[in-house]
Amino acid sequence: MLIFILSFIGLWISVYFTGVYYKWFKPDVFWIPRVCQLKEATCMTVLDTPRAKLFGVPNSAFGIILYAYLIADIFVFPSGIALIFLAFAVVRSLYLAYSLLFVTKIPCLLCFTSHVMNVVLFLIVFKLTISS
Repeated sequence: MLIFILSFIGLWISVYFTGVYYKWFKPDVFWIPRVCQLKEATCMTVLDTPRAKLFGVPNSAFGIILYAYLIADIFVFPSGIALIFLAFAVVRSLYLAYSLLFVTKIPCLLCFTSHVMNVVLFLIVFKLTISS
């Protein structure tokens, strides 16, 4: 159940950032709590950095794929593939968290939430994978 909840939250955050990046909606949409919203300039600063993309695609688009896969995968059983995806997400999250703290220097609550969730999801799936 925890995998589902965290993956759903991750999917929600990823859709938000992807939508803002592609300008499908503004950063102040009603379905994101005010405390989590970034001002448009700040949000675009975070999303427009070279580190916020991989092969020209925003990280959040990969997040949509990852979290949707995890939601689908839990109905089968967390697999080694999920563990590989999450290991990559954790490495990327560490890099991006470092970048936010020391390069961009923008406190992005949703970004850090996603990074922590990736670590927690990795640990849960790792434990499930080795115990099976």
